[in-house]
Amino acid sequence: MSGSVGQTHSARYLHLAAAVCEQLDGAALERLAFALAGLRDRGGRLFLFGVGGSAANCGHAVNDFRKLAGIEAYAPTDNVSELTARTNDEGWDTVFAAYLRVSRATDRDAVLVLSVGGGDAARNVSPNIVKGLDEARSRGLRIFGIVGRDGGYTKQVGDEVIVVPTVDPALITPLSEAFQAVVWHGLVSHPALQQAATKWESVASPGRP
Repeated sequence: MSGSVGQTHSARYLHLAAAVCEQLDGAALERLAFALAGLRDRGGRLFLFGVGGSAANCGHAVNDFRKLAGIEAYAPTDNVSELTARTNDEGWDTVFAAYLRVSRATDRDAVLVLSVGGGDAARNVSPNIVKGLDEARSRGLRIFGIVGRDGGYTKQVGDEVIVVPTVDPALITPLSEAFQAVVWHGLVSHPALQQAATKWESVASPGRP
């Protein structure tokens, strides 16, 4: 989707963001919300995998899933000591798989991947996500995702995976990572998931009871 001649980058970016919103699969978001509610109801844990900017998103999302939705959630990338020790001693590609093993993950649990490409073993892109998903599959975990492009390996093996539409090949990464946040905030504010009020919504406005 190209912008008009003379359009500023900012105007074009916002136009493209609106296009992503229009094309996102709302039904898929609903399915994922109820799948996560089912995870919580059975006492399962949620492990979030992401690298780069998506790793930062995982840390934020873990907070929201735990605090707002009451889901026991973890991101391996939040523990920099373990992450770097495993990378140094065993290799980058095994860090997520090893985290699931030491956590004794079972079929009660699930993985949520936040990624631009979703992992691609053939191109050696995010091989830790690929091996982490293989470990998850071998243990019977459900696999969820919020990914970009064509969804990569996450989309191939996932149970409920939302793919952020590609509206401009030159802006896949910024829009994919931005809309990871849009989607997970839509999840934690979903009536099927949200258990605790967010701060500003729970504070009365000045002059109101």
